[in-house]
Amino acid sequence: MNFNIKRDNLLSPLQALSGVVDRRQTLPILSNLLFNIKPESFSITATDMEVELVVDVAAELGQSTRLTLPAKKLLDICRLSPDGAVLEFDVKENKTLIKCGKSRFTLATLPAQEFPVIDITDETADFEIDQEKLTKLLANTEFAMAQQDVRYYLNGLLLEIANDTLVAVATDGHRLAFDETKIKTKIDQPKQIIVPRKGVTELIRLLQTTKETTSIRISKNHIQAKTGHLAFTSKLIDGKFPDYQKVIPEPSEAIVVADREALKNSLERVSILSNEKYRGVRIAFASNTLSITAHNPEKEEADEELGVDYQGEEMEIGFNVLYLIEALKTIKTEKVKLSVQNPNSSCLITPEKDFQCQYVVMPMKL
Repeated sequence: MNFNIKRDNLLSPLQALSGVVDRRQTLPILSNLLFNIKPESFSITATDMEVELVVDVAAELGQSTRLTLPAKKLLDICRLSPDGAVLEFDVKENKTLIKCGKSRFTLATLPAQEFPVIDITDETADFEIDQEKLTKLLANTEFAMAQQDVRYYLNGLLLEIANDTLVAVATDGHRLAFDETKIKTKIDQPKQIIVPRKGVTELIRLLQTTKETTSIRISKNHIQAKTGHLAFTSKLIDGKFPDYQKVIPEPSEAIVVADREALKNSLERVSILSNEKYRGVRIAFASNTLSITAHNPEKEEADEELGVDYQGEEMEIGFNVLYLIEALKTIKTEKVKLSVQNPNSSCLITPEKDFQCQYVVMPMKL
């Protein structure tokens, strides 16, 4: 069987699929891509058994077949071929010959019927959301997910749908990120799902390549997002997420209002001499002043004072400086609010004007 595909039509889909292909080599077939070729179009699928991405490509190939090809090798062949080139595919029983100009590549294939495909057959909850809204929601929270925590339900991001609102929450037990946005949905009962880390990071990456509305389908075990010519599916984490509403403290009566960029820069400078293992800094609140201090086992010290708007009582409290910096990097407003009830309480960080986005950083003993 023979067919031709323009190099420029193939490169972009292969680049989008490369992030999903299994790099652990758990099964040989997972390092391949599935080509599902139809007369007027074809689709390419990549999976690692946890997430799956299908890219539709408009091309008139005039025939139907299914085959698998090694993902990395095919991407490299396509990437290094000249712009405007045409790749000629000659499919044999267990090999495929690819011609491009005077170049010849013979790739080993694996049976298409062995390629695992996710099929959502159970009842789903569906809604649509603007791509920009969804990207912002995920990007505002994903950094707080845990990494390889034994509490497996923390190694993902909570999505909660209730009352035409989509909420995203991530926590690693030491800090928490919360954001929400309005959506239109016919879902009657509140619904919670936990999307694993790879599903979240890949979805953010893919959403940044499109401006179209995203259709979301949620089943018992999967979430699927379709936008434009992409269909992304991820398994869900089976577990109960902590009650995040109990973690988010009420704002204190006296709130610190600081210049976001100035505060972030001060924290980054002082963090240079913080303990490399624990990354702790001590923050002292006083009238219209915020002082940041750090020291390390080599008896080195750094301190810096920052002018802020604050009229509350004086107090000192320790924090992991990296958690504070990551929250401040995510917030985009010129000023931020910091709220602390007492020296033993968490710090609530919010943008000055948009209270939908909230970050909580637990205190630490220094």
